[in-house]
Amino acid sequence: MSEAPFPTFVVGSLPRPVWVRELIERRKRGEVSTAAAERVLDDAVPAAIRMQEAAGLDYVSDGEWRRESYVKVFADAVAGFEPDLIAGGRGAAYPAVTQPLRQERPIALDEARLVQRSTTRRTLAAVPSPYTIARRMWSPEHSTGAYATREDFMEACIPIINGELQRLTSLGVDAVQLDDPWLALLVDQDYRARVGIQDIKHEIEMAVQGVNGAVEGVDHSLISVHLCHAHANRRHSTRGPYDLIVEALGRMHVQRFAMEFATPDAGGIEVLRQFPDDKLLGLGVIDHTDGNVETPEVVVDRAEAAMQYVPAERLTLNPDCGFAPSSINPMDLDEAYLKLRALCAGADILKSRHRVKAARG
Repeated sequence: MSEAPFPTFVVGSLPRPVWVRELIERRKRGEVSTAAAERVLDDAVPAAIRMQEAAGLDYVSDGEWRRESYVKVFADAVAGFEPDLIAGGRGAAYPAVTQPLRQERPIALDEARLVQRSTTRRTLAAVPSPYTIARRMWSPEHSTGAYATREDFMEACIPIINGELQRLTSLGVDAVQLDDPWLALLVDQDYRARVGIQDIKHEIEMAVQGVNGAVEGVDHSLISVHLCHAHANRRHSTRGPYDLIVEALGRMHVQRFAMEFATPDAGGIEVLRQFPDDKLLGLGVIDHTDGNVETPEVVVDRAEAAMQYVPAERLTLNPDCGFAPSSINPMDLDEAYLKLRALCAGADILKSRHRVKAARG
């Protein structure tokens, strides 16, 4: 990396204040027009950016405050979906594709423009991966008239995501992220049984093909894939180490992987023995599901444990996941700020300690 060691990233989403969550729900119900909600959010989002700056982050996002969810944002921009047809966990419902896709507006471009106007820090924008979109928003009950198989649907998503990455790159966004939690969910045997996955190798290949199709021809120096066990209300949807999927990471044509490691639900760091040696590791050092705020020393300990396997020059630091991938996720904004501040303070310790070691060496 050409920048200082241990750069700090936000994964994307931040908890929304209650009034922002209510605005998103009113917009969804049609009680507030999209245009009126956008005007209010244009004024609100810079506060999320100021919070990240105050914490000390090197890379900031808009907190995804405009989004109902990290994956539904695709259906918000692309026609062909009917809302709330697919039951999700803990009372959530998701759109299902029912007609051929037709993009109506950019997915994350307008969000990214506002972030660039609002900060001098480096910027991050996230979009869902084709595989995660296909796992979340295709169903045999509702979708076969539009796309006979989940694979067909994913293939239709790839050029749309590729185009969005091209636009974000042209805009000059410093880090682009593909959110692909559904790849990480595959490691949990109970989850696979619940959703009827029998051929895990096929699913992994779909994820690899989705990422590589999305980034094909995109001339960007820092594209990340984010992997996590998904969460709501401080509980993960799955658990288990990354052993089943770590080999696939080396076949994805991206520069960085942002991964959960602070939570016990993700298994231990020993799997990093198999982490590809040509990729950056976005190490999760903050457990967003734990209400206790980490100390900077905990951040340092977690990073130095990972450095047994991944050298400092290939290590970046982030929370395990976004704090609120869904707007209804009842996380606390002040808690998130304190955790991000601890993340950045720990990074400062690491930069000082390992700069001194390098000089002595």
